[in-house]
Amino acid sequence: MDETMAGGPAGPYEGGSWHNHFLILLDRIPVPVAVCTAHGEVLIANPAMAAEWGAAPGRLRGRNLLDLFRPRSQAQVDRLVDALRQGRRSRYPVGVRWRVGAVGAEREGELTVDPVGDPSEHLPALLALLRVHDDPPAPAPARAAANPVETRILALAASGATTAAIGSRLGLTVDGVNYHLTRLSRRWRVQGRAALVAKAYVLGVLAPGVWPPAPAANAE
Repeated sequence: MDETMAGGPAGPYEGGSWHNHFLILLDRIPVPVAVCTAHGEVLIANPAMAAEWGAAPGRLRGRNLLDLFRPRSQAQVDRLVDALRQGRRSRYPVGVRWRVGAVGAEREGELTVDPVGDPSEHLPALLALLRVHDDPPAPAPARAAANPVETRILALAASGATTAAIGSRLGLTVDGVNYHLTRLSRRWRVQGRAALVAKAYVLGVLAPGVWPPAPAANAE
């Protein structure tokens, strides 16, 4: 067998290198994804998943999926738990509800939970993909125009910070920052960072007459 494919010394994806490639790929996936323990504890969440909570990806680490999402059917959860105990490997859909932020609108969707890893005596990790049933309408009030992470990104962008500097300040990767900026561009139907900053002031997301730029009092 070729040594590269076998993961030997010539393999480009061994050890930490493979882990870094996986994290970069996860950041770029537009679908909300989380990797969890068999007990539901979040190990990694991509920006798309964190955006559903208005949080940086690292803020979800250590949270439990059942604390983040409310299952619509306990029977679906019980079916997944039984499958894990019996060592079965298949995909299990779980209908869920959750609320965006502390006082945000309630949303509905489906978590597809896929046990990953080779069969063994140990419980597998879980790959959870979220499919949102409906996208919320573009909000008119400034309070809902951008979530807290997006607002902080916009404030730093307005001050002239680079993408890398924004990521460093907020604990995001460059791809994570770009994900949020792209999401805002689509929602507000504008192109380019200058237009995003201008729109943020028009919508009242950023406070006028303040330097360095800061979120408006009613935007957080």
